[in-house]
Amino acid sequence: MENPVRHEVFTLAQTLIVKVGSNVLTGDNDQLDVDRIRDLSAQISRLRASGRPVVLVSSGAISAGIRILGLSGRPESLSDLQAAAAAGQSHLMTAWGDALQKAGHRVAQILVTIDDFRNRQRYLNVRNTIRTLLDLGVIPVVNENDTVSVDEITVGDNDQLAAMVATLVPDPLLIILSGVEGLLDGDPGSPHRRLIPLIERPTDELQHLAAGEISSRGTGGMQAKLKAIVAACGMGESVILASGRRPGILDEISQGQLVGTLFLAAGSSVAAWKKWIGFASRPAGTLVLDPGACRAVREDGRSLLAVGILRIEGEFGQGASVALTDDHGHVFGRGLANYSAAEIRIIAGARSDRIPQLLGHVPYDEVVHRDNLVLIDSNN
Repeated sequence: MENPVRHEVFTLAQTLIVKVGSNVLTGDNDQLDVDRIRDLSAQISRLRASGRPVVLVSSGAISAGIRILGLSGRPESLSDLQAAAAAGQSHLMTAWGDALQKAGHRVAQILVTIDDFRNRQRYLNVRNTIRTLLDLGVIPVVNENDTVSVDEITVGDNDQLAAMVATLVPDPLLIILSGVEGLLDGDPGSPHRRLIPLIERPTDELQHLAAGEISSRGTGGMQAKLKAIVAACGMGESVILASGRRPGILDEISQGQLVGTLFLAAGSSVAAWKKWIGFASRPAGTLVLDPGACRAVREDGRSLLAVGILRIEGEFGQGASVALTDDHGHVFGRGLANYSAAEIRIIAGARSDRIPQLLGHVPYDEVVHRDNLVLIDSNN
């Protein structure tokens, strides 16, 4: 039966981001499940028929490479992981390319690393490439470039990547297809857990529902998924988490059926510039604020002034991305600093009219202007 909320969320989406996890694409023998790829490709084709462009974010390169290289299981060393990714990526892309082309669609491969999102110019390059491909009617197939990634190959995951890709396109709906049917209630491991169909206000407090759950083949798990989902919802994007092993799952989602868990966007969509600040840029330092400044920024929508800064952590230059925290260390925002760390240490706690006396110049009244500031705590 069609659910009104699900129907509205799908109808309002202009672009669909479909992320498919390793546990969906890989069988018990660590080989790619070609039949499942063909089935999902047929469903993606039907999504395209609804008039919405689709971006596919696909895991599975390392899992495919394990079989190709004759390894007994997922490697632990970085070099072996990169070798498996190199061997498996072409096999993965061939499987998707063949299946989608048979369904009548052209495809293009895009391999990225986290640094392609953290660097503003490279971020824009990725965005322009994806949007151009969509305008040409091509389905981009995106994966992390595990052959050159370092830290990301062990702690990163394609759920985060998919959420970042969603910041590149207009009015996205992110669909994460996993080996689980959605978010379950109760303690992990309990046989009585049930599916939660709707999360209206996604926050980090959901992490207790996923403690200890890990992925058997991918680098993430439910905790990694929830982290990416909460961040995406905070940027004004809705997310559906569902089982990629369920027959016809994408068809059911497009029909507004009550499958998986729907995480609703927190408020209106955030401007593209602020999405990059809040989600993709890497903070070079931290500004710890007093309670008054926290209220001004979080509740009153004001810029950050020097008078409300308690202390500065890290070294950074003017224009750097910085994290904003309260005096308990809770990160609630990010922004671009108008002053360097050294200058902020001099003016921290001072009123704006004292900045000329302290620095000898006053190019800005604000340390972080509201136009360059994003709240990332979904409780606010």
